[in-house]
Amino acid sequence: MTGGTGRLGQRLIGPLQEAGHSVRQMSRRGTGPGGVRGDLATGFDLATALAGAEVVVHAASDRGDAWQVDVAGTRRLVEALDRDRLRHLLYVSIVGVDRIPYGYYRAKFAAEQVLLASGLPVTLLRVTQFHHLVDVLLDGARRGPVLPVPMGWRVQPVDVGEVAQHVVDVVGRPPTGGVVEYGGPEDLSAADLARAWAVARAPGTHVVATPLPGKLGAAFRDGAAVPTGGERGRRTYGQHLHG
Repeated sequence: MTGGTGRLGQRLIGPLQEAGHSVRQMSRRGTGPGGVRGDLATGFDLATALAGAEVVVHAASDRGDAWQVDVAGTRRLVEALDRDRLRHLLYVSIVGVDRIPYGYYRAKFAAEQVLLASGLPVTLLRVTQFHHLVDVLLDGARRGPVLPVPMGWRVQPVDVGEVAQHVVDVVGRPPTGGVVEYGGPEDLSAADLARAWAVARAPGTHVVATPLPGKLGAAFRDGAAVPTGGERGRRTYGQHLHG
């Protein structure tokens, strides 16, 4: 598994082991029980880390250097794999990477194309935003008692624990050779999320829905970040807020 130290990766180790997998967690430092060194950004020790792997969950990502880690790193991963042993490679991507004009999403989409062109047995699992990321974005957007949010943006946030369990389920199925989607149970506006967050985390905050022009805003308003198919989680954002 790549990205084992990330928020999703940390939640994946237990369920993968409970499903009968022997998990090898790859990171640049290789520290911790079951950890091995392997650097997607440089290719260092990748072949050693991936030796003999039958299933790969590729959950690593770097928003700050996505083209080097997500795209070029995925290409290095493909080159280092033992093709004779690999049965399934699951790549964790994001709903909307093919429709939302945002640099990080473009990099994730490019990484998907690397995998589709590789000839490997792959599944591209696109998921929606995690609940905790919504919290971080809203907290960062607040300006004193005012919380501005983009008007009309539609999102469908999901519980990271449910995503982890779904990854385990999908890994146990035959590779699809294409894209599958997974999202939360509710299609909500950014303003709805902000109001719920403000009540639970920052009482007295006034939410202001503000028009956001341009292609990025139009994509979110048109539902590009909302899944069009696939399975759904059950835990709502409101349940997340109230623990």
